[in-house]
Parts: sequence; structure tokens; C-alpha cells
Amino acid sequence: MTTQPTPKKLALKGLGKRRLEADFSAGRVSSDGGGLLLREVDERLRLTQRLSHCFRDFRNPDLIEHTVQELVAQRVYGLALGYEDLNDHDQLSDDLLFAAMVGKVDVEGRKRVRSKDAGKALASPSTLGRIERTKETANNKTRYEKVVCDFDAVAALFVEVFIESFEHPPAVVVIDLDPSDIPLHGDQEQRAYHGYYRQHCYLPLYAFCAAHPLAMKLRPSKIDGAKGADEMLMWLVWQLRAAWPEVRIIVRADSGLCRDWLTSWCEDTPGVDYVLGLARNKRLVGAIAQQMEQARREFLQTGLPARRFRSFHYRTLKSWTRRRRVIGKAEYLPKGENPRFVVTSLSAREYEKRFVYEELYCARGEMENRIKEQQLDLFGDRASCHGFRGNEVRLWFSMAAHLLVEGLRRLGLQGTELAKAQASTLRVRLFKIGALVKVSVRRVHIRLSSAFPLQQLFADVLWRLRAPATG
Repeated sequence: MTTQPTPKKLALKGLGKRRLEADFSAGRVSSDGGGLLLREVDERLRLTQRLSHCFRDFRNPDLIEHTVQELVAQRVYGLALGYEDLNDHDQLSDDLLFAAMVGKVDVEGRKRVRSKDAGKALASPSTLGRIERTKETANNKTRYEKVVCDFDAVAALFVEVFIESFEHPPAVVVIDLDPSDIPLHGDQEQRAYHGYYRQHCYLPLYAFCAAHPLAMKLRPSKIDGAKGADEMLMWLVWQLRAAWPEVRIIVRADSGLCRDWLTSWCEDTPGVDYVLGLARNKRLVGAIAQQMEQARREFLQTGLPARRFRSFHYRTLKSWTRRRRVIGKAEYLPKGENPRFVVTSLSAREYEKRFVYEELYCARGEMENRIKEQQLDLFGDRASCHGFRGNEVRLWFSMAAHLLVEGLRRLGLQGTELAKAQASTLRVRLFKIGALVKVSVRRVHIRLSSAFPLQQLFADVLWRLRAPATG
């Protein structure tokens, strides 16, 4: 496609006898007026403020124009609003509303040190990129990248925000663990080919509780998919128990994380249970043969999918150190037999077999939706840094954007038509509002589009976010 110079006027198909013309002369109009709601969520959670404290800043204070908090807020807000690449901030640095969101007092950029930066209050893509590329060993003598991310502090912050979301300690917390893939298209560090995904990729491990992101660890793909799950789980249990000593924890994952060391640790830790997918084999399928025949007969009679369940004790020939409760689902569909299995430490007396499979285990599909939202809507799949560490910082920023969006759903949208909307839907329906910013000595006045169809909802959400927090 040949790039043409931008004309002063754009000729469009006319309206009857009238000509229809357009140009780019409206001035500094922002398209992200709804981002003000994200800023209010951030004020409630103090997320970007606390996240900035997880970075060690070795820059010379006398030469700083953008604080770490401003850099973090600019990056996280940008992801939430749909700007996945650092290059997007070349234009965003001229956006007055975006500057106000980030907290720039000089929203017009009149006090910039260099004349070429005048009029652009926000950081350039190159400046933003330095907080991602900084090596762990950086110090005040390092030439360029001097803002070091402390991954342990970031991880602790996510759990802290989760704990704060409860007014009272919950009786039960279900932790979902799941690996995913991030495709790689360059020569990134620790790049490797993965046979299951059939591509070069990273293999991050996520932990969620419902829609709340709890933890993340970026990993190379040339490993066992369960590697590191024990360390992440032990750390999460320790963090949660420090706040809620009596909470019961249920670990949920698919068969990719079904390992004897994981189940044994849960069984040996008081108050920790598990429900894990179990890969089928001939012995397992044979154990539910009677239930499968019953399901087949019902299907032939009704023409509808039929299910039967059986709970039994089972032990592998070599890999397991003890017998465990297995629940088998014997399902017959129009395409034929569909056997599935889970292994659990939950007792048959307390948890009925159908409930464990249908209500408890199958609910982990919600976590898979959240990972998709993280990677597709909030750009958690953008691993274009050469350095492995830089890509992990990027993924944490994406997680922070996810936390802001979830905070908006929980604190501002509860009970509304958008209470369960994904980030992409919120972006289209609620964030993308035309806004004109007028700056005077005493105030910054933002004029939102009069044609915005959800004005009442916007006002109601803002009122909820500005209301004093309870509990």
C-alpha cells in the first residue's frame, strides 16, 4: 500500500447536493474521555502509586522530568485504553486528557526542559522503554536504564490488593493455576519451540481467584508445564494465611499441573485441598465402563447428551505415592463417548461427585476467559523486548491494567449492564469518549461528547468510585 501525504482536506461521498469534507483541524481532542474512570479506580486502589514503589530509581533527582509513578501510570493506563505499543505514546504524549490522567500538573508541557519537548507533557516511547529494559544489576552509575523492577515486591502487591478487596475474611478461597503461551516472533532471550503450541513461545504461569489476578511468573517454554507451580502455590498460601489464618484454600487446575508433588503438598498442608484434571487412560476409562453404558442407552432413547458420574479411589502404577479420590464423568454425545476425570482431596461425605465436577471443577473455565482477556484485550502477549526480564516487566504492566479493569467492574459497575463486560467491551462502550480539554490558571475543564449514549451510567459509576470506601 502506497502512503500518500496527508491532505489538508479529505473529500468524502457527499450528502445529497452538499459536499462532505473532513480535516484534522479540531485541535487537541482526546478519544479517551472514559479513561477518567480508570484514574478514579486507581485513586481508590492506589495501584500505580504502590506499583511505582516496587521500582528502585537510581536516576539523578535533579534531572528527572517524569517520576516513576508517572511512567508506570502512563504505561498501565495506555494498555487499559488499548495502546499496546510504546510507539503509541509518541502521539499520546501530546494528549492533554491523558496527561491529566497520569497526574501531570503541567498538562500542556510548557515547562519541559528541552525546547523540542515543549507542548508534550508525557514521556516519550524511549523514556518509557527504559523502565522495561533496566537490568537487575543497574545502579546510579549505569548510563541509561536506571529504574529497576523488584518482582517480589510486585507479586506481594497483587496479593495485598486482593486481600483488601474483602471487607471480611472469606471462608474459602479457590486459587486457579494455569499456564499459557506467548508467541515469539523475534530473537528474544530464552526463546524455544514448544511442540504442543507448535510455535516459538514463552510459557507464563498464572494464578487467579475468580476474576482477580493473583500472581504471574514468566517462564521459557522449554520446561515442564508444571515447573514452578509448587513455589507459586506455597508462596500464595503463606501470603493469604498471614492475613486470614483460618481460610480454607482449594487449588484448581487442569491435568497439565496434576503432579504427585503438588497433590502431596496440598494433602500434607492443613486447610488446603485440590481439584485437578486427570489425563485419561485405559484403566480410568475401564473404571467407568458401566456408567458409560448407562449414558449411551439414555442417549439412544432421548437423543440428548447424557452424563453419569462415579467416585472411586485410584493410584497410578508408578507416579503416585498414595491412593486418591477420582471422579469420572461418563458422557455420551452425538459424536460418541466423552470420558473425563478429576482427582481431588475433597471427601465424598462433604462434596458430592457431580457437584465437584460440574460446579467446582468446570468453573475454572472462567479463569481461562480471564487469561484470554489478559492476553488479547490487555496485550499480555506483547513480548517484543529482546531481554527476558524486560518481557516480564511488560507482562506485569499488563497484569496491572487487568487489575484496574477488574477494580472498575467490582467497585463501579457492580449491578449494571457492564458488570461482567470484558476489557474490550468496556473500552468501546465506556472509555472511548471524545473529550476536549480546556486549561486555565485555576482549573482543567474536560468537555465530554454530548452524543455519548451512556452518560447516566458514566455519572453513576463516577459517583460510586468517588464515594467514601466502606469496611
